[in-house]
Amino acid sequence: MEPAAARPARTLAEASRERRDIVSGEVMAEARLIRFVADPDGQAVPDLARKLPGRGIWVAADRTSVETAARRGLFARSAKAKVTAPGDLADQVAALLRRRLLAGLGLARRSGDLVSGFEKACAAISSGRASWLIEASDGAPDGRRKVMAVVRRQAPGPDVFGVFSCEELGLALGLENVIHTAFLAGRASGRWTEDVRRFAGFSPLLPEDWREEPGEAKREP
Repeated sequence: MEPAAARPARTLAEASRERRDIVSGEVMAEARLIRFVADPDGQAVPDLARKLPGRGIWVAADRTSVETAARRGLFARSAKAKVTAPGDLADQVAALLRRRLLAGLGLARRSGDLVSGFEKACAAISSGRASWLIEASDGAPDGRRKVMAVVRRQAPGPDVFGVFSCEELGLALGLENVIHTAFLAGRASGRWTEDVRRFAGFSPLLPEDWREEPGEAKREP
């Protein structure tokens, strides 16, 4: 490890973006953590946007860490107060992140940061403009193989996300029959990627049966 004296000093702003995980004790970037606060009833609730009032309690963004914190009473120990955590807290975090990701796609579509449809998605990937290929989890394997072939021809190509069904994507984007979508590189995709990385600690980003398809070399962030 590089000696501390040799490392550049962090600014106050940089330091404020790092927090200590109450499970491991490791100091890490806020982007790798989930913030919790105690509600009026003294129950730990997730604060994904990091805006709720109250003292923040930070846990690494993965299922094992959240379950460990809840099981071992670490929320109360960190808060030095009576704070309880429900047994399904990790599932709550996963569900909230899932909702947040869908909402992020809706915002991106309205701001012009998404393109949908096979031809448009392939064009964005081929031109190097796409940071994500978002595939409907229940789309036809033949179409998926074709668009994945375009992804594999890029170096590097976009990451692949296959969590949401065609119906879920359609409702989020206000479109019908949404199967292939490309999230264009930029600030919006950067913010969305941060949430995807947190979500990946709680749920796979690709359906299990996709991994069994020949030639489907999927990448996750």
